[in-house]
Amino acid sequence: MEKFYAAYRGEKTIVGRSVLGNPVFALHCGHGYPVGIIQAGMHAREWIAAYLVMEQVRLGLRRGSAWFLPLTNPDGALLSACGIGSVTEEARRKFLLGANGGEDFSRWKANAAAVDLNVNFDARWGEGLYNVRFPAPANYVGPAPFSEPESRALRDFTLSVRPQYTISYHTMGGEIYWHFRQPFLRGLRDKRLACLLSSLTGYPLKEAAGSVGGYKDWCVRALKIPAFTVEVGEGEHPLGFAALDGILGHNLCSVRAFSARWSERRGCFPFF
Repeated sequence: MEKFYAAYRGEKTIVGRSVLGNPVFALHCGHGYPVGIIQAGMHAREWIAAYLVMEQVRLGLRRGSAWFLPLTNPDGALLSACGIGSVTEEARRKFLLGANGGEDFSRWKANAAAVDLNVNFDARWGEGLYNVRFPAPANYVGPAPFSEPESRALRDFTLSVRPQYTISYHTMGGEIYWHFRQPFLRGLRDKRLACLLSSLTGYPLKEAAGSVGGYKDWCVRALKIPAFTVEVGEGEHPLGFAALDGILGHNLCSVRAFSARWSERRGCFPFF
């Protein structure tokens, strides 16, 4: 990710730092309307999605523009891919080993504070069906909404960009989540766009019953914009490089086509 960011010649920025001080990179593509934010790697074991987003940056956008954040949880991704050896501070190592209950971090979802970033947003925070209130490999909501530097960085960057939509890549299942208690008219708008994204990826639309506190949920609630969680890939966590070709086949061109279709049919997607 660091090498990719350094080599990129377009507009780019560091939106914040992780618990362990690793940068969260953002890269800009395209120009004009609509403006999107595309992010991946929020769950540690889902680091393969970062490679999808990097390939989407290489492909670029034909119409519209977007900021791409391939890896919003760099500490967690290192833990999942490389193990506890990626953490140098002894106290942090002991804490993480205790929270994990062992040395196998391959299925770890959280950041380096053992907080699941995708339940740390202020959108019915702490009300999720599977939320927990203690440090854990998954589902720990944290001590408060936006307690984590990664979720705060993504929140602040999103507020500064004011995008027309966001797409979050997770694994797995090959499905799209879009709904979060929108009022009727916004629900109609958002479902039309979700159906467009579904047609471009081949993934069906699904409901995430009992899921709250995610980035998608916060975007829908706080910014009142369409936001989508796209679950890519099939198999068992963590998906490795063997799954990448299939993921790219469904998703590589989807943001490019989504942005172009929206730009061409701007009047068809009014904002309420």
